[in-house]
Amino acid sequence: MIVGDQKPLEEIWEMIKNQKKVLVFGCNTCVAVCHTGGNKEAEILGSMLRMKAKQEGVDIDIKDSGIERQCEHEFYEKAMETLEWPDVVLSIACGVGVQFTAEKLGNKPVLPGLNTTFMGSVDSPGLFTEKCQGCGQCILAETGGICPVSRCAKRVMNGPCGGSTKGKCEINKELDCAWQLIVDRLKALGRLDDYEKLAPIKDWSNERSGGPRKIVREDLQV
Repeated sequence: MIVGDQKPLEEIWEMIKNQKKVLVFGCNTCVAVCHTGGNKEAEILGSMLRMKAKQEGVDIDIKDSGIERQCEHEFYEKAMETLEWPDVVLSIACGVGVQFTAEKLGNKPVLPGLNTTFMGSVDSPGLFTEKCQGCGQCILAETGGICPVSRCAKRVMNGPCGGSTKGKCEINKELDCAWQLIVDRLKALGRLDDYEKLAPIKDWSNERSGGPRKIVREDLQV
């Protein structure tokens, strides 16, 4: 899932303090799981901003709402009337949701209430760990399901490097060496011979040039 971290209240306040009508707009999928962007969080943030406005003596009408996902057209149908009301929408979706909402609304400002951080997993309640960087060329089949791009501090494709010690990363002694984890996993799977196979240097230029990447499924298009 996409993990986000809510921006500091003061930063958000600076973005909206000169507006008259503000809608805090939640997204009830990824960022709701990490408790930063769902309807509940929109309600809480709206209350905090109303308290801030009262403290500052600023007259702002602040409401809150949300939809299931801010990255798909179909979920906006019932929300468009609500989205017509504010002067500004404060989206607490990921960066994709902010941009998608801005495109839907055209000439109405849509502001980000979150900092989008990474794609990760819920390792335990309140603990979210990065697991994928969306590099566009997944090699998890060769590395036992452990990603060296996101989990190795140096993004080493054929590791481990010479700095790891006792299974820990030289960059951060609290961090498990990703390649030690890979070796251990391949050994447990009886596939340690795969470790000897050299992976080519990753060509990032193919993934990051020419604007936003797209995937086209013609069988789904109408």
